[in-house]
Amino acid sequence: MFLSVFDVFKIGVGPSSSHTMGPMTAANRFLDLILSDEWPRPAGAHVTALKASLHGSLAYTGIGHGTGNAVIIGLMGEAPDKVDPDRMDEIIAEVERTGRVTPPGHPGYNFKPKDDLVYDKKTPLPGHANAMRLTALDRDGRVLLTQVYFSIGGGFVVTETELLAMQKNKKAASTQKVPYPFASAKEMLAMAASSGLSIAQMKRANEEAVMDRATLDAGLDRIWDAMSGCIDRGLKQDGRLPGGLNVRRRARSIHDKLQEEWRSNRQNPLLANDWLSVYAMAVNEENAAGGRVVTSPTNGAAGVVPATVRYYLHFHPEADQEGVRDYLLTAAAIGGIIKHNASISGAEVGCQGEVGSASAMAAAGLAAVMGGSPEQIENAAEIALEHHLGMTCDPIAGLVQVPCIERNALGAVKAVTAASLAMKGDGEHFVPLDACIETMRQTGNDMNEKYKETSLGGLAVNVVEC
Repeated sequence: MFLSVFDVFKIGVGPSSSHTMGPMTAANRFLDLILSDEWPRPAGAHVTALKASLHGSLAYTGIGHGTGNAVIIGLMGEAPDKVDPDRMDEIIAEVERTGRVTPPGHPGYNFKPKDDLVYDKKTPLPGHANAMRLTALDRDGRVLLTQVYFSIGGGFVVTETELLAMQKNKKAASTQKVPYPFASAKEMLAMAASSGLSIAQMKRANEEAVMDRATLDAGLDRIWDAMSGCIDRGLKQDGRLPGGLNVRRRARSIHDKLQEEWRSNRQNPLLANDWLSVYAMAVNEENAAGGRVVTSPTNGAAGVVPATVRYYLHFHPEADQEGVRDYLLTAAAIGGIIKHNASISGAEVGCQGEVGSASAMAAAGLAAVMGGSPEQIENAAEIALEHHLGMTCDPIAGLVQVPCIERNALGAVKAVTAASLAMKGDGEHFVPLDACIETMRQTGNDMNEKYKETSLGGLAVNVVEC
């Protein structure tokens, strides 16, 4: 099993990897399909109009998660990692004004969002909770092409055929041959023991089977630069977040207080926790505002990994760029195992699969750069994930704001605590990471749908909007 570090960490925009980045990518794929020869195009037929329908969780929380806007932007040919977040409102306004999408390389198609973009809450599509159907029509309204896409978490998008193949073969990752193709934590530890390599070294060897070292390092540095830039921007912004909840940004004011406290040399026994929290909140406030973020492994959990990397750079004097690369490689190895054997999608397994997975990844990465053995690293990941089991995904008003922003802060704190606990042991522990991952999968299967990113239960229905 091989899932690249650049599949786990993807640069995109907020507020949701599955509800924003995924649908945007699906729209891109549909545009490519229209121009291809992969469908039986009737002689003389030309696509003149497009329609889109959102189903399941995409329909229930699509407005709050910006799903409709993501579809519009994707049908204009914009990709999550390339679109300018500051231009997105302008792009949407143009489509709403003209009733047309004009992606580069295409003739332009009729698409009136009010009529042609449907939030269908009554018709779930079998296969996955995050489903959407895109349709192309000719000038007489005749359907020429239709395709269903599933946004399966972390910005990953698959068709019905691809999803069935994944379920049949249990392969969510590439079949690319790599020297250390571990598909479980048990296999990872066995390969580390037989090779004498660290988890980061094995992951690096796998990546370098498909790209050269310079490309890999440049990509890792680009990922961290994007994460770090997101923290910095979030610490400078204030005001209210969009969406109607009137949630106030807090990262800047908390950061200012911490800076003042730092300069005054006042004792604060919770200093590390405070810095972790403000870093994570800065990222997730940016995500809630639709800014540039990195899936880690999702947008809703995007603050945990960057917060713990910044914590490492801030509080560990031996920290350096090579350490950041090892951290990201180790975290990606754990994220790949979780995705392969369970899920990172809140719509599938609740927030245990998002913030829980992110906390496990962050704990593993931090234990690695603190000099942990493979067993201690696996232990750190297990501790962090275990104490997120059962966590629901119940965003108020369908917005990735409450409880998501603070939840990332606590996920980062748990990650550092888990790494510290693991480093004080010898790696031997009672619950294997694989058992914890399987428990998360089973718990997600048993979890009521109203607690899985539908905003139909939990905090979403028990907090009155003011």
